[in-house]
Amino acid sequence: MTGRTADFSDALDRRTSRSICDAVGERLQRSLPPEGSQLPDPLAHLMNELRKRDEPTARFD
Repeated sequence: MTGRTADFSDALDRRTSRSICDAVGERLQRSLPPEGSQLPDPLAHLMNELRKRDEPTARFD
């Protein structure tokens, strides 16, 4: 069974693999509801904190 898996992976080149990944990603994006992308409150709070830290500090000088 391992030999069969190795043969299959050798048959897929990078271009084919990338195409498959892109197609799967596109289908996932279409199937996920837009409202599902809203972050839970604790995670949204942490993301806001990271944004604050990433802002240029020059304005505080």
